[in-house]
Amino acid sequence: MYFSKKIKEFNNVKHCFFSKNGGVSKGIYDSLNCGFGSLDKKENIFKNFSIVSQKMGVPSSNLFSMNQTHSNKVVIINEENKNIQRISSDALITKLKGIAISVLTADCVPILVYDEVNQIIACIHSGWKGTINGIIENTFNKIISMGKNNKIYVGVGPCIGVKNYEVGKEFYNKFIKEAKDNEVFFYPSKENKFFFNLRECVNSKIKKFNVECVENIDLDTFSEKEKFFSFRRSKKMDEIDYGRCISTIGLIDN
Repeated sequence: MYFSKKIKEFNNVKHCFFSKNGGVSKGIYDSLNCGFGSLDKKENIFKNFSIVSQKMGVPSSNLFSMNQTHSNKVVIINEENKNIQRISSDALITKLKGIAISVLTADCVPILVYDEVNQIIACIHSGWKGTINGIIENTFNKIISMGKNNKIYVGVGPCIGVKNYEVGKEFYNKFIKEAKDNEVFFYPSKENKFFFNLRECVNSKIKKFNVECVENIDLDTFSEKEKFFSFRRSKKMDEIDYGRCISTIGLIDN
């Protein structure tokens, strides 16, 4: 379990970047796999969700997750849609108390957000596609539109490290096409290959907004095999599937 030290200072907010440990799944999903999109036994995933919801102090029915598609779609959870537990989006925002919103990752970047002034929380799933297509911008613009005098704190969770994220020329070109400045996030590897710094790319987009504090839990999901699931590591090991780690945030219902 990992935390943003700054967000943890607020008594009315609970959050956690969970590792892959502390659950009931077996084999390649050992142990806290929360990915409903995985081939793990569904009863194990439900048990793992229950473990997470208990840690977060909410009923399982109040732990919201996303059907993530690497899009730039942001959904606000309110009184009208709070009965939909799994929402198709790559970011969730809410002002509702007594629920927890979550993001699932296995190399992509989990981002947790808290606006102290307007009592707004958000979670973002930012892989390379979502990052280049504006999931971060869409989320922060939506938060800013929901209140005035925003005072925003951001926790950026564990994700794949630059030394383990080798990409091809076509991938590189996509980012350069979006903005020439993006070349600073790439480092030459071998012929027509680059190492990509996803974390720094994500941070650069967050810092374009007026945020009070951005804190990184700077751990590499690929290297830390005892702590995190990794899509790229599983592919390299020719495993048939991979688990997903969960990161959550909730406003406490006093």
